Amino acid sequence: MEDTSKTELFERTSIPKAVMTLGIPTVLSSLVMVLYNLADTYFVGMLNNSAQTAAVTLAAPVLLAFNAVNNLFGVGSSSMMSRALGRKDYDTVRRSSAFGFYCTLICGVLFSLGYTAFRVPLLGVLGSDADTLEPTTQYLFWTTTLGAAPAMLNVVLAYLVRAEGASLHSSLGTMSGCLLNIILDPIFILPWGLNMGASGAGFATFISNCAACLYFFVLLFVKRGHTYVCISPKMFGFRKNIVTGVFGVGIPASIQNLLNVTGMTLLNNLTAAYNTSAVAAMGVAYKLHNIPFQIALGLSQGIMPLISYNYAANNPDRLKKTLFFTMKIALAFLTALTVLYIVFSRSFIAIFMPDPTVIDYGSKFLIGLSLALPFLCVDFIAVGVFQACGLGSKSLLFAVLRKIVLEIPFILLLDRLFPLYGLAWSQFCAELILSIASVFALARILRRIEREQPQKL
Repeated sequence: MEDTSKTELFERTSIPKAVMTLGIPTVLSSLVMVLYNLADTYFVGMLNNSAQTAAVTLAAPVLLAFNAVNNLFGVGSSSMMSRALGRKDYDTVRRSSAFGFYCTLICGVLFSLGYTAFRVPLLGVLGSDADTLEPTTQYLFWTTTLGAAPAMLNVVLAYLVRAEGASLHSSLGTMSGCLLNIILDPIFILPWGLNMGASGAGFATFISNCAACLYFFVLLFVKRGHTYVCISPKMFGFRKNIVTGVFGVGIPASIQNLLNVTGMTLLNNLTAAYNTSAVAAMGVAYKLHNIPFQIALGLSQGIMPLISYNYAANNPDRLKKTLFFTMKIALAFLTALTVLYIVFSRSFIAIFMPDPTVIDYGSKFLIGLSLALPFLCVDFIAVGVFQACGLGSKSLLFAVLRKIVLEIPFILLLDRLFPLYGLAWSQFCAELILSIASVFALARILRRIEREQPQKL
């Protein structure tokens, strides 16, 4: 079965139109996801209780750890699927999607069991204290003990659907869950509703992730016979070419997210050493920073099927045009957002927490975090190209450089040199150096693709 509409999009549609067709729905779904993350912070912040707001911040590394599984099987399987589509190898496409789906389900169940068994020492590692222990525990009960599997499946199914070019359907599934979460948040969190506080935010997230999974199951049922995405148990197995292809890209992407968890946990612990208001302020600043962060991530993920397909189809010229067009529009947009954040930093923080101390801390944090955005954009798009082309070793190298070699040492150094406020500048210092390395790495890889592509696949 060959879908000519997908072939048209990948092979003949103009670059700007193809990038927008794949990229805009992905960016929109990323932004809606940011809004639902902000909704947690906003509605919990309306309680004007720093411990409740800090609980959502302290729980973030656990939820970020979900992305290790999401990237292992989402990025890995989708890259494998798109490259197989470029080669017209449809059996591999179906088997790769089934492998990604069932491995994610198994990992989600194991994650829930592991967290529940070790939650007491884990909460201490996350930086919880007497004030934040109870709301953090309640939030994580819904989002992790009960919600890990649907949260992971929601994201991985979106990757699998996007891999065959159905970016709009992928984004609608993600957005449906996020919008439901935004609607449920005030009902579950605030005193006029169920008055559950941070626990209510977790409950709303759990219900919303289940709803998003249901959307994808219905979509695949309706499109059966007209989609390459397959979740039939009969197609699930551990064929060597599938396992090595998925893990070759997915493991480096997973390690990158585990390193992100390590960096965020370290940052939260160092911030918690000051006071609860500082933790709440850092949480709000990071949520705001996450908006352009997700735009860059969404755009890099959106174009991955186009990059993968043309890499496998031996069309390096179309690959390069896609990359350069994407880089140009992303840099322009994120630079404008950086300026906006710097100029109105206090106003943005005040939207979520009216506390003057939190506003003072948060505005300074937001300025430091914002300066990294244009450089982070270059890094993300470069890593997206590595993943799309199956160059897992390159993405792993950049993950290690980003966190272990650069960002974590900068966190420790700047906190010592400029107590508290230096923490927010660590990402800028790391991304500035890494963006320079990204440009050189991309240039070398593009030259190599042109030379070796015919022999590589």
